Amino acid sequence: MTQLELGPYTRAAGAVRLPGSKSISNRAQLLAALAGGGTELRGLLEADDTRVLREALATLGTPIRARSAELFLGNAGTAFRPLTAVLALLGGEYRLSGTPRMHERPIGDLVDALRALGAKIDYLGREGYPPLAIHPGAVAPGQTVRVRGGVSSQYLSALLMALPLAGGGRIEVAGELISKPYVEITLALMRRFGVEVRRADWRRFDVPGAAYASPGVLQVEGDASSASYFLAAGAIGGGPVRVQGVGRGSIQGDVRFCEVLEATGARVALGEDWIEASGRAPLRAFDLDLNHIPDAAMTAAAMALFADGPCTVRNIASWRVKETDRIAAMAAELGKLGAGIEAGDDYLRVTPRALRPDVAVDTYDDHRMAMSLSLASLGGVRVRVNDPECVAKTFPGYFQAFRGIAR
Repeated sequence: MTQLELGPYTRAAGAVRLPGSKSISNRAQLLAALAGGGTELRGLLEADDTRVLREALATLGTPIRARSAELFLGNAGTAFRPLTAVLALLGGEYRLSGTPRMHERPIGDLVDALRALGAKIDYLGREGYPPLAIHPGAVAPGQTVRVRGGVSSQYLSALLMALPLAGGGRIEVAGELISKPYVEITLALMRRFGVEVRRADWRRFDVPGAAYASPGVLQVEGDASSASYFLAAGAIGGGPVRVQGVGRGSIQGDVRFCEVLEATGARVALGEDWIEASGRAPLRAFDLDLNHIPDAAMTAAAMALFADGPCTVRNIASWRVKETDRIAAMAAELGKLGAGIEAGDDYLRVTPRALRPDVAVDTYDDHRMAMSLSLASLGGVRVRVNDPECVAKTFPGYFQAFRGIAR
C-alpha cells in the first residue's frame, strides 16, 4: 500500500483551477452518445469514472448501435445506473459489471422500475445488486412508472435520461427524493440536448418521447464537489483560497456548500466563474441538514475538527451506499484523529479535540474520504494518507493542487 505524507500545515491561500464536474461530464457523455449530430464537450473531466463510461460508449458506438456487449463500469454509479436504464429501454443483450464495491451498491429500485416498464433484467449475483444481464424486452410508450426516491437520486436521473428513447412517459417518485440538486443537473442537461421535462414539485415528471439533439458545443463546469475541499481550506487556514471554473451561475447543487462555509463564520465571495473563501479556525460549531449536498457534506464533517464545539451533519443516510459506507468510515477516521464521534443511521456528530499528530488515515478506496481527510493536515499535524491514488476516480491531481495552497 502506498502512503502520502501531508503537513504539518497551518495556513492555506492561493488559487486552484478545478477539473470538470463528474456529474455533468458523465451525463453529457451519455446524452451526446444518444443525440443526433456531433457534440464537442469542452472541459470534460479526465478521471477514472469518466474513462470507464467513455470506454463503454466506444464499445457501444456513438450513436449507440451495438445490440450486444459486455461492459465493465468500475465503481462509477454515474455510469452504471444510467447505462442500465438506457440499454434496458433500447433493447439488446448486455452484461454490466463493476468492481466488488459496485456489486455491493443497491440497484433494485431502478431494476424494479425498468421491469415495470417491460424491460427484462436478471441479477447475475445477489438479488438487488449488480452485476446485471439485460435482455430484449417490450416497452410500450407513454407508461407511468414509480421509483423510490430515498436511496439514490441516480435511479430517477437514469429513468429521466432513458425514457425519451422509449416514447416517453411519466415518472412518479415514491417517498422523499434525496439529493434533488443532482436531478436538477440531469434536467438542465436534457434541456440542453433538446428534451424538456415537465416537473410537478418533486413527485411527478412528465417526459416526452423525443429525440435528443446535439447542442453543438457544451462547456463542462468545474467540479463543485471538488471545490469544497479548497474552500474549506481557505475557511480553516486564513485564505483567501479561490477556485476557478465554477461560480454563481452553476447548475451544480454543491455550490450551496457556500452556505455551510458561512454557517461556520467563513467569508465567501462569488463571481461568474469563481468562488473564494477565507476565515480562521476555530470555526463556529454547526448542526446542519445536508441531504441536498451529500458529497460536500463529507467536507463539512472534516471541518468539524476545527470547530469551537460539537458539530452534527444530518440526513445523510445515502452515505451508507456510496463508494464505501461513508458514515462508518468517517466515524472511524475522524476518531483516529482525536475527535469524539457519535454515528447514527443518518447522522454524524463530531466533537473536536486536540488533533493527534502523525496519524495514518485509511481511505477505503474512496476518493472523497481521501480528499476530506486531507484537511486535517491544516491543524499543524502531519497526516499520512493511505492509498492516496484513489483520488484518480474524480481528481487525479488533487494532492498536488492541495499542496499548492497549503503553507
